[in-house]
Amino acid sequence: MDTRRFLITGGSQGIGAALVSLARAQGHEVVFTGRDQARIDQVAAESGAVGLQADVAVADDNRRTVEAAVGRMGGIDVLVNNAGVGYLAEVGDIDMERMRALFDINVFGLVDLTNRVAPLLKAQQSGYVFNIASTSGMKGAKTGTVYAASKWAVRGLSQCWQAELRPHGVHVTCVCPSEVQTDWMGRTGRNNPNKLYAVDVAETIMAALAMHGRALWPELAIFANNPWKED
Repeated sequence: MDTRRFLITGGSQGIGAALVSLARAQGHEVVFTGRDQARIDQVAAESGAVGLQADVAVADDNRRTVEAAVGRMGGIDVLVNNAGVGYLAEVGDIDMERMRALFDINVFGLVDLTNRVAPLLKAQQSGYVFNIASTSGMKGAKTGTVYAASKWAVRGLSQCWQAELRPHGVHVTCVCPSEVQTDWMGRTGRNNPNKLYAVDVAETIMAALAMHGRALWPELAIFANNPWKED
């Protein structure tokens, strides 16, 4: 695989951090964002990637992120829209302000950042966009209204971007992991060791990048093979 220039959001922990480390280990250039400076510093020190404190829900942060990535790497080849948050509540008890705040990150911020990167990819007639959705965006569940709706939205906009960007040599892939052993919604250690790890998702993205450029993997779901197994 040729050396590529990655911009990864939400790269200071979980799936994002695993991808930062894997991409750097394979010799790629990486700029990543996060909101927790201590975690950003740790991932940057361990991987050699460039970390930026930025919130995808803030338009000015997205502008600054793209400018910094282009300034440091000379361009962007791979955009990974990984930043996201969760919120669970049953209909009748949904806090609309929390729903709007979640959509600002999971959907609107993702669109705003890609809106700034897409012209660069079109100009170079090549590139990749990976949108991290969820299997929650494939099947609804109790208390999932807000989170699942945001991930359904990510799947839908991914399909629109595929139609728009394929003629320009740009690949758009929507990645839908099932439950991953990460610090999600402040809960750690919530899974058994037979469920997915963040590195499993990172390896899947790198495998998609290793495919010949003539092929497009529009959407993929990633499940643990046997999450019910008890060690």
